[in-house]
Amino acid sequence: MELTIINTFTDQPFKGNPAAVCLLTGESDSEWMQRMAKEINMPVTAFIQPHNGEWKLRWFTPFIEIPICGHGTLASSFFLWDKGYVPRNQPIAYQTKSGLLAAKFVDGMVQLEFPSLREKETTASDLLIKALGVVPSYVGQNKWDLLVEVQSEEIVRNLKPDMDSIAQLPVRGVIVTSRSDSGEYDFVSRFFSPAQGLDEDQVTGSAHCCLGPYWNSRLDKSIFIAYQASERGGLLKVEVTEDTVKLSGHAVTIFEGNLTI
Repeated sequence: MELTIINTFTDQPFKGNPAAVCLLTGESDSEWMQRMAKEINMPVTAFIQPHNGEWKLRWFTPFIEIPICGHGTLASSFFLWDKGYVPRNQPIAYQTKSGLLAAKFVDGMVQLEFPSLREKETTASDLLIKALGVVPSYVGQNKWDLLVEVQSEEIVRNLKPDMDSIAQLPVRGVIVTSRSDSGEYDFVSRFFSPAQGLDEDQVTGSAHCCLGPYWNSRLDKSIFIAYQASERGGLLKVEVTEDTVKLSGHAVTIFEGNLTI
């Protein structure tokens, strides 16, 4: 079975969010995939398999299977086009636990079309304020995450949250965002998800399914350049439609090999 490691939402090695992609040659059970993800020890390992003209796709962190993963989907798509399993002018359809997901190769980037994950305003709990060490300008929640707007990009970049407190929140993760202070990006963000075994995710596609609609309502525009200000950092083009969010990014292959088991 082919195993490839790809850096996503970047055009540079050692930047963006790394993902492993494993092309399955037959049926594999969940326990085997979880063990393999732990062995590979990437933030996410994506397992893909051809199925009735489409592709089955599952994502595992070293600790759990997760329901959706933007950078794992981007890596899988880049792998299939780069290796010639799918022509670059042909879209890819994935069967996943979050429904049917689509990918296209557009203007030299992988473009993913994901369902919108709009948030609804909620109150900032004492635990959330303790976890972040700042009082939010706004707090919203969707079915997976809390979205927190703070007053400046500087606060986003310098945040040092208490992960033990974040782990006690009844959500997948916490998205922290602000408008960008520069003209280079529209907004910046970071994503903390100890519930998935990832204290801080490097670049989070699914978080932008919430961030896109949120900033659409704040900035009255539908296309954004977004930067996730993690240690490695990553750049995304985000396009908001009525019910979906299109996420575009570059990718770089840094390792190719084969499993021996």
